[in-house]
Amino acid sequence: MKRTILCAVGTRPEAIKMAPVILALKKNDDFNVRVMATAQHRQMLDQVMKVFGVEPDIDLDIMRPNQDLTALTARLLLNLDEVLVKEKPDVVLAQGDTTTVMTVALACFYRRIPFGHVEAGLRTWDMANPFPEEMNRVIAGRLAKWHFAPTEGSRQNLLREGVSSADIVVTGNTVIDALLSVADRDMELPVGLDPAKRLILVTAHRRENFGEPFERVCRALLALVERNADVQVLYPVHPNPNVRDTAYRILGNHPGIVLCEPLDYLPFVAAMKRAYIILSDSGGVQEEAPALGKPVLVLRHETERPEAVAEGVVKLVGTDYDTIVSESQRLLDDESAYRKMARGVSPYGDGHAAERIVKTLRDYFLGFDNEKFAGMDNEKS
Repeated sequence: MKRTILCAVGTRPEAIKMAPVILALKKNDDFNVRVMATAQHRQMLDQVMKVFGVEPDIDLDIMRPNQDLTALTARLLLNLDEVLVKEKPDVVLAQGDTTTVMTVALACFYRRIPFGHVEAGLRTWDMANPFPEEMNRVIAGRLAKWHFAPTEGSRQNLLREGVSSADIVVTGNTVIDALLSVADRDMELPVGLDPAKRLILVTAHRRENFGEPFERVCRALLALVERNADVQVLYPVHPNPNVRDTAYRILGNHPGIVLCEPLDYLPFVAAMKRAYIILSDSGGVQEEAPALGKPVLVLRHETERPEAVAEGVVKLVGTDYDTIVSESQRLLDDESAYRKMARGVSPYGDGHAAERIVKTLRDYFLGFDNEKFAGMDNEKS
């Protein structure tokens, strides 16, 4: 008997991390795989899905310009409930900590449908940082049947919250599966860069950094290119007006700074490989860049990914102007300090996380069916 598994994706990072799971599930004859896109990020989601050859069977097209979290959550819950009633999945899977993931978990709970949380157990223990992601993943974790934890540290977080050890599987992070599947491809950047200059790649879009914190980040980038003639900044700017308007106002006229539209996944991997240093408030970049041997300075005060910090390949710098400038300059000036952070160490997996997730689900349903048939035999005897 084939089991229907509904895989939900809403944003670009979710698509990257769910693609290996979807593809692995589709290779297994035990499952009927349905892909649902909420399109919380429309254009960026579509780009990634094409890279991995995944097409949604259901598209909620939920994106609205500058949408607030309350309206987004309400629309998602109503639309998701309709999908669950129609599709009647045996399992729903979602990854990470977005509003899509939280509402998927809640909708499944209301309909008593088992929910599997991919990348479970990440915690900062601070509901305001990152906002609203910490709340989203805590709720998703409270409602999940399966917790697919990327690391032992994530497993320990879940145990601390009272999750049964039997419900947790340490899989590694599927982002490494995705990265390793494309890292050797020939990839070109769609923007012109000076090959003689060291590249600082920037990603910054967190809600908690809107306003003055993000302005401090932009001013720090200006200082770095003005102090270092051999440095160029590449910043693919997030479309949120709170980010885009500020970035173009402060950085848009400097010849040492290249602002561009968000990059497709393959060009972004190419940009990471080309970069000398990466400054980012993204969670996924903290996982991907160390595997490529690139130092990451995290534009946040907390991280739910402490493993790379403990390895010394990622460092928290927050949004303080002086700290960003001094820590970046240290890596630009001190070759020994740079080498220590550019070691190519990844604590986030071996590229087989998706296989472990599929095995867990297959073993569960195989055992479930065996128990059911055993019960039927007992009734007959």
